[in-house]
Amino acid sequence: MDLDLYAALLWFVALLFSLTFHEAAHAWAARRGGDPTAYLGGQVSLDPRPHIRREPFGTVVVPLLSFAASGWMIGWASTPFDPMWAARHPRRAAWMALAGPAANAFLVLAAGVAIRLGIAAGVFEAPLGIRFDSVTTSIAGGAWPALATLISILFTLNLLLLVFNLIPLPPLDGAGAVALLLPERLAGRLRAVYARPTWAFVGLIVAWFAIPRLFPPVHGAAIRLLYPDLRYG
Repeated sequence: MDLDLYAALLWFVALLFSLTFHEAAHAWAARRGGDPTAYLGGQVSLDPRPHIRREPFGTVVVPLLSFAASGWMIGWASTPFDPMWAARHPRRAAWMALAGPAANAFLVLAAGVAIRLGIAAGVFEAPLGIRFDSVTTSIAGGAWPALATLISILFTLNLLLLVFNLIPLPPLDGAGAVALLLPERLAGRLRAVYARPTWAFVGLIVAWFAIPRLFPPVHGAAIRLLYPDLRYG
């Protein structure tokens, strides 16, 4: 298999699974909070097909274009919800918003545990240098190198999605989660303000320029926790 196609396949599997897990967590939390909208759309599921059908551009087209342009993938998906339910229950809506980043945090932890288990088993080792797709490397043959790359992508990609989505600006999940820190009436007013399309446009622009500054120190801290006996420059 051509190396670029092979890398693209690993990236696409990691991204699609991460987006699906994120959105399924939103949908599950919404249903638990009393809004069955996403559940009725089939999105309380790790099956990527309902998520692709809802956002084919963000889940397929943009990832492939971003990989062709830069060698790495980014994309998005979305979960439908009832805005009237969110207005009536801003705290429940805030838990729904927080569920997506929490899912990404879980995948970061799971990937980290898999890396440490692989090192203990003698199939993985710490790389000479950290890259997005090389948080760990394989010292075994067969499928282990591909698995090391896949786990590395899952670790870094989900950490990136976690940090990006927690920026407290609409339309990101952090804006919705802020309601947990506010009185319910004020949380409802803030949600109404954030619902204006202008805020979403401004929020995305600010977040896009902020993430290059926010992510590196978080990534560095995560790598230090993963490899406490090593130091990477």
